[in-house]
Amino acid sequence: MKITDVSQPNEEDFEALKLGLNSFNERFTGSLYREKVAAFVKDDSCQTVGGILGEIKWGWLHVEGLWVSESVRSKGLGSKLLTHLEKFALSKGISNFRLETTSFQALDFYKKQGYTIFGELDDMPPNYTSYFLKKQKGI
Repeated sequence: MKITDVSQPNEEDFEALKLGLNSFNERFTGSLYREKVAAFVKDDSCQTVGGILGEIKWGWLHVEGLWVSESVRSKGLGSKLLTHLEKFALSKGISNFRLETTSFQALDFYKKQGYTIFGELDDMPPNYTSYFLKKQKGI
């Protein structure tokens, strides 16, 4: 047995690690629905000018990222993307949503969307605070 040097993993090793971890976890949780999801805003030229990325896992939608180009901001697209992804999750029976944002990003935006802070981490990234938010809806 040996421990390798720290490096970027190749896809095969990464998948082996994920499979092992998921197999261990599912002994406790049972098999749960899991899916990576995304939606995008395309302009008239079919260029991406915004989008939202997420993953449904362990009965929660984790919003991993939401971005709207400055050229089309203030048109409600961020709210529409978030609502669109939440509705998709609800259609899959998922009514718990979570995300992270930082103090220089969109904390007030997410609060206006009904998210509440359940944790924060100072100096992440350095000189800023990361906030962990959730929103839970009944089905």
